[in-house]
Amino acid sequence: MPINANISHISVEMFSSRNPNRFAIQCLNKLVAIAVLCTVALASDAVAQDSSDTGDDAVAVFNQGQDAHEKGDLQIAIELYQKALKIVPDFPEAELQLGNAFLALGRLDEAETAFRKATELRADWSLAMANLGSVLVTKEHFAEAAPLLIKAVELDGQNFPALSAMAELLLRTNAKPAELQKMLESVTPLTTKANPTAGIWIARASLENGLGDLTAAKKSIAAAIAIDPKAKGALFLRAEIALKENDGSTAEQSAKLLEGLTGSSERAVALHARALFNTGKAEEALKLLDTISNPGKETVALKAAMIAATSSNGVELEASLINDPKNVSVLERLCSVYRVSDPSKALDFCRRAAEAEPASIKPSIGYGAALVQAKRYDEAVALFRRLLDLAPDNYTIRVNLATALFQLKRFPDAKTEYHWLIDAQPNLAVTYFFLAICHDQLREYPDAMANYLQFLKLADPVQQKLEIEKVNLRIPTLQKQLKEKKAAK
Repeated sequence: MPINANISHISVEMFSSRNPNRFAIQCLNKLVAIAVLCTVALASDAVAQDSSDTGDDAVAVFNQGQDAHEKGDLQIAIELYQKALKIVPDFPEAELQLGNAFLALGRLDEAETAFRKATELRADWSLAMANLGSVLVTKEHFAEAAPLLIKAVELDGQNFPALSAMAELLLRTNAKPAELQKMLESVTPLTTKANPTAGIWIARASLENGLGDLTAAKKSIAAAIAIDPKAKGALFLRAEIALKENDGSTAEQSAKLLEGLTGSSERAVALHARALFNTGKAEEALKLLDTISNPGKETVALKAAMIAATSSNGVELEASLINDPKNVSVLERLCSVYRVSDPSKALDFCRRAAEAEPASIKPSIGYGAALVQAKRYDEAVALFRRLLDLAPDNYTIRVNLATALFQLKRFPDAKTEYHWLIDAQPNLAVTYFFLAICHDQLREYPDAMANYLQFLKLADPVQQKLEIEKVNLRIPTLQKQLKEKKAAK
């Protein structure tokens, strides 16, 4: 759905209702007092003599609601906003903040009602339009949301909530890359101005992610979180990108934070389950999904995909592809199931998974791992080098790249990767084992000895019995070589 809006007009809203601050609220309160007094004074000649007291009462209650809202006491804030509205029914600021409080609690229908009332009471209030449009986007009422958001941006080219919602609208309606790029070019300059909001950084990150620039998107997410560590949009996006990069640990960390921030919302719990599944904890992931009461269709589909993806029956999995040949979860599972027994077949399924989901690097990582299993190390190295450009901090890519380099006896390059892996996970014994061998092969005997000893210190005596025996056999000879090298000096 193409969306064109003139965003050259510049004005500044009195405050951002999604991230209120004390100064902005104080400024708003002064205007609210004037607005409410005027509203009440014009309401009826019969009550004109009492208008000041009535207006003062409404403003006082509204201010109490703002204070509670700022402290995170949302239910109390709602009650106070509703009380202010009983005193003065035509009170757009109270309707707006009432909508924001409902929105923070995930009560979308009530938030929509409040935002609609705010736009009715103040027809050209761009912030109220933006909030209503955002709720409509969340509820997938795209056709109604689009004109509201366009008008909001036309009224105020720096309306961050409207721009954020427009970015989300474009992404959720599968806009063409050219439209996303145009929107990104409009949003990016706003992040360079003084005091940009977390929301505008999230909008930028979403567009960058939609255009496949994950490196830029992660930088924008970090900027949003630096402004607001509890920015839910940024945390959700960070987790989604982590899952694309097969980084289940980062995704799980973000999901746990979101569960706390959203009161274990269905979306956050489902995200946590996906992260667990990504790290191989399929049973735990399915149990977590079972805790969701009245799951939506997306959660039901997610659970079905997890069940299919954990099957080890290749014949059944292949049969399921007849009706859904581009099911990425099943293709990835077949890539894994056949990786040892039939590497060439696994490669084909990995390739198909990567083609079915080109925006995600996870299937490509699986394809690379299958190349390693098939001993096609040169191809694996070339692929993982390209993937590192997209995800330089991805641990799985680094492990597979190090393995391929090691098998090719490219010990200097492998050594670099093993050092990175140790910096990322310093307590993993096996990494020291392979790093020691790299140093050993390069005749860097002091470094080899240090890493062999560190391996022995961390190694599991049962699971790594064979490696321990190899190291113990090597150490006496290595000690002799060290003495000879020292004597030669």
